[in-house]
Amino acid sequence: MGPVKGLKRKRKAEGEKVGENGFATSPLSQPLPLDWWDDFSKRITGPLLQSRLSLTFESIFKISRKTFNYICSLVKEDMMAKPANFCYSNGKPLSLNDRVAIALRRLSSGESLSIVGDSFRVNQSTVAQITWKFVESMEVRGLHHLQWPSTEADMEETKSSFQKIRGLPNCCGAIDTTHISMCLSTMSTSNSVWIDHEKKHSMILQAIVDPEMRFRDIITGWPGSLSESCVLQNSGFFKLSQEGKRLNGKKTELSEGTYLREYIIGDAGFPLLPWLLTPYQGKGLSDFQSEFNKRHSATRMVARRALARLKEMWRIIQGVMWRPDTNKLPRIILVCCLLHNIVIDLEDGVEDEMSFSYKHDLGYRQQTCEFVDKTAFVQREKLSRYLAGRLPL
Repeated sequence: MGPVKGLKRKRKAEGEKVGENGFATSPLSQPLPLDWWDDFSKRITGPLLQSRLSLTFESIFKISRKTFNYICSLVKEDMMAKPANFCYSNGKPLSLNDRVAIALRRLSSGESLSIVGDSFRVNQSTVAQITWKFVESMEVRGLHHLQWPSTEADMEETKSSFQKIRGLPNCCGAIDTTHISMCLSTMSTSNSVWIDHEKKHSMILQAIVDPEMRFRDIITGWPGSLSESCVLQNSGFFKLSQEGKRLNGKKTELSEGTYLREYIIGDAGFPLLPWLLTPYQGKGLSDFQSEFNKRHSATRMVARRALARLKEMWRIIQGVMWRPDTNKLPRIILVCCLLHNIVIDLEDGVEDEMSFSYKHDLGYRQQTCEFVDKTAFVQREKLSRYLAGRLPL
């Protein structure tokens, strides 16, 4: 995973074990009380209570009880650590499940602290403190859910799945960026760095995605004024790839004596590099070049869908955030990405019932990068001809 500006790593707690599902679990974790939701839902007030008959756990939190229980097991030790004595407005202490529920609702709904607090009968300062405590815990306890494939078998599975989309062989990922919009004070000159090319205040999230829409590498925290190419070049992934420490695995043979290295794909806003293939630009493209662009676009769609789903599931980063702390925001974005991956890793079926779009950056025009690496240009030509059946055997 790429760096997240403002993230401070913590030591993993001793005694952490691996459960049957392969994910780390806390020895303190316990099953979700069967009556917790019944009791919790009775306290809900405000707009969420429009129809108690249709008020379900899944409708409020957009995840299954199984996923919720797993998240609770990850953060229990941190969330229940003293002296954090959080209570309802009537003085009743908040349980672990209560605290996680409040934090998840804040992140998934994007509602203000006051609205979330009113809905669950707690004051807004409690919502703020609980949410931040949850973020601090998750960025450490859940970090193992965001990793580059660590074994050759995992990478081969990724390549095979990408090739099944539109035939691109040896592809290891799709890269894209999205803007997290912010409303910052125009009175402070220091905020001008956050003004992007669409004259909005924003922070950039760059993500590399696998065929299952799982984030495999991210970098965030950079201002929207930077281009996609610039953010890429400031990422750890760029450095590793340039040094041959990433995307350095098994090559595939296109024809006798012609091999294709591992690579990822990105849109025209990225530079054409030996390990990053972008589409052909301009008019007057040949048939095989146009065909390559079609396959490239269809395969790259997984990244667009992943970012759209991220924002629609975790709406705290979907709209325009009101004067956020730009030092804390990258860590919130990271945790939203971790939660996105956890839903995929646990095969949570709740989101399958939701409708998602492909649009994650409304109001932003396509950027263009003119840089072309000569070796990459030749590699793309050979791949395009191979896909069109025009490469000599």
